[in-house]
Amino acid sequence: MKLKELKIDTWMGDPTNCYIIIDEESKETMVIDSAGEAEKIEELINIMEGRLKYIYLTHCHGDHILGVTELKNRCGGKVLIHREDSEGLNNPEINLSPYIGVGEIELEADSRIDDEDLIHLGNLEFKVLHTPGHTKGSTSLYCEKENCLFSGDTIFRGTWGRTDLPTSSREEILKSIEEKIMVLPDETIVYPGHGMMAMLKDEKPIYLELKPKLF
Repeated sequence: MKLKELKIDTWMGDPTNCYIIIDEESKETMVIDSAGEAEKIEELINIMEGRLKYIYLTHCHGDHILGVTELKNRCGGKVLIHREDSEGLNNPEINLSPYIGVGEIELEADSRIDDEDLIHLGNLEFKVLHTPGHTKGSTSLYCEKENCLFSGDTIFRGTWGRTDLPTSSREEILKSIEEKIMVLPDETIVYPGHGMMAMLKDEKPIYLELKPKLF
């Protein structure tokens, strides 16, 4: 697997982490959270001789979906998002696009995904984990073969995503982390939607300490 990370400034604070994943044999490519800079993403895909198959969205917020339409027009690819966040793609009150100064975003998913769906990229297999809390349709994407998790805004290094936004829930995000993420192997590398990557074994003590107080 080839993996490139692009930090995209969306004027929402921390830049959004956009990930470009390429299966080295087939050259099939997936972009996770195309937040903008479609021209640069296209350039990186071309440099790595990739062919865009999927644009995967971990959730529907504007700072993760802003560049999707332009990237799709440039490179093709199917837009994937969990069905419970698909309605938010065209609802500015949910995707918060006015708050990043770009007006309303109009976007349709090509496929709506569900918990435990499998996404194939050449020889790579990714498992969809429905991890609600930041939004009701937030997902994380797990690749057992490469020992990595793309967590969107569910979990970051040392903390979790905001839960004061439309469709969010503090109880749900902590339940998602406890039941879907903390059960993964300790050596799992976490690639979040913002900030720096983390090792899951370093994050587990935070939630082990919280668990008696919250559940």
